[in-house]
Amino acid sequence: MHRLARTAATILTLALALAVSAQSGASAASTQYEAESATISQGSVATDHTGYSGSGFVDYTNVAGGYVEWTVTAATAGAATLALRYANGTTVNRPMDVRVNGAVVASAKAFAGTGSWDTWADGTLTATLNAGANTVRATATTSVGGPNLDRLTVTTQTGGTGPAVPFGSHLFPYAAGTLKPSGSQATLDQAVVTYYDKWKSAFLRQNCGNGWYEVISPDADHPYVAEGQGYGMVILATMAGADPNAKTAFDGMVKYMLAHPSVNNADLLAAEQDTSCRSVNGSDSATDGDLDVAYGLLLADRQWGSTGTYDYKALAIRHINAIKASEVNPATHLTRLGDWSTSGDSLYYVTRSSDWLIGHFRAFRKATGDTAWDTIRTAHQNLITSQQSTYAASTGLLADFVVNTNTTPKPAPGEVLEDANDGKYWWNACRDPWRIGTDAVTSGDAASLASARKLSTWIRGKTGGDPSKIAVGYSLGGTQIESGSEPAFFAPFTVAAMTDSGGQAWLDALWTKMLNTTFTSSDYYSTSIQLQVMIVASGNFWTP
Repeated sequence: MHRLARTAATILTLALALAVSAQSGASAASTQYEAESATISQGSVATDHTGYSGSGFVDYTNVAGGYVEWTVTAATAGAATLALRYANGTTVNRPMDVRVNGAVVASAKAFAGTGSWDTWADGTLTATLNAGANTVRATATTSVGGPNLDRLTVTTQTGGTGPAVPFGSHLFPYAAGTLKPSGSQATLDQAVVTYYDKWKSAFLRQNCGNGWYEVISPDADHPYVAEGQGYGMVILATMAGADPNAKTAFDGMVKYMLAHPSVNNADLLAAEQDTSCRSVNGSDSATDGDLDVAYGLLLADRQWGSTGTYDYKALAIRHINAIKASEVNPATHLTRLGDWSTSGDSLYYVTRSSDWLIGHFRAFRKATGDTAWDTIRTAHQNLITSQQSTYAASTGLLADFVVNTNTTPKPAPGEVLEDANDGKYWWNACRDPWRIGTDAVTSGDAASLASARKLSTWIRGKTGGDPSKIAVGYSLGGTQIESGSEPAFFAPFTVAAMTDSGGQAWLDALWTKMLNTTFTSSDYYSTSIQLQVMIVASGNFWTP
């Protein structure tokens, strides 16, 4: 549903070391440092809001230059995750410079509004600590001062059991020839972490108790949708290492998923919940959400193993098998819209292009050993190629929905599920350059590369290299549907651009466009898409 990257011997030694590291992982050691116990300049200790830890929190004076500085200890030198727990009851960002041992590691790091002064969130970043004592200083950079600051949590890796693929480790290089945005890897990684912090603050919630975490979707048809839960699980598992709370939140999302089964297949997720987190609108499934839930569980198994509270691998395989049984058409091997679309239903031979997740199908084949997923993957790649060549030869665009999959698949002739643009490149298909491009850069598959390059070459020419000219929707021939600039439409072309050998300047322009685009707490759909695009574009996506 929508909306709404020496010598041969040296290289071999390094590769083996990375493989061992990836399998054994490293245990995370976390230490909390209260803000009220730190050195404070132009701020004071306060207790007039709830939810803080320790004996209080720091209320910055409303001036630039105020700071809180901690002295933290690291057993060994190396990378660490710093999480600053803060509250900002305004709608105005209160940025701060974060310095480690006097050097700025995050300039004007955003600390966006959290909804109220009693609502706390984590602003996370990565930095390198020295063995022994280190200073960490958070300095307000504007006249409104900093947010209320509760504590600093420092997480280091000490060897042991995970996460096996911490964010920023880049253990899985992309296909040869893949482009990345210009700039240092550290800068790219930090941009993702900064954006993730904003996304998490805006959309990751614990609104319904029960130990659940859920992604809220104010701009979707319902407050909580399966698509959002799938996005959240993939994002959290990928950001492990940058976010010390990732596993806790992920487990909360697993608990939520298990508590909301589809009425048709209990191993799938009910598609929609209301403000009280009660499943509604038939309590059946949506294929896109289930695909990402299963993929997120595979990532979690790779990150943390499956011997904790949840057996991620077993849950993933159950989910994957349920997807095959209830959300893949056995005749066409193409995805159905959900487990509610059964033989005889008018939409049984309709499929949605944004569900054609080629890389997910590869992961499902690897996890289950089921060769059916090879057949399913090939069927979708063939459909992508044929739809591009037959109906969008000049653009490569795909329709939101394709009908008649049992005979001659073609773009929907009009409204079949959502609106009159169902046969155009609209609010579902806008994700296709990201999804197809992700498989292209991670697998190097020739078909995915060709499809992604076609999309990138066309949009680069269409806009003259200006991402601001990417419209909100197109006919398959390339005529824009609406004007405006929407991340759900421009961000996905960033991943396609990574496959485009002549597109470095275009890729850089798209990356810059994403960094310069703000969002509100109602922009769940575009923001969730852009964050995942940034994860891929920065070289941090991987296939379990």
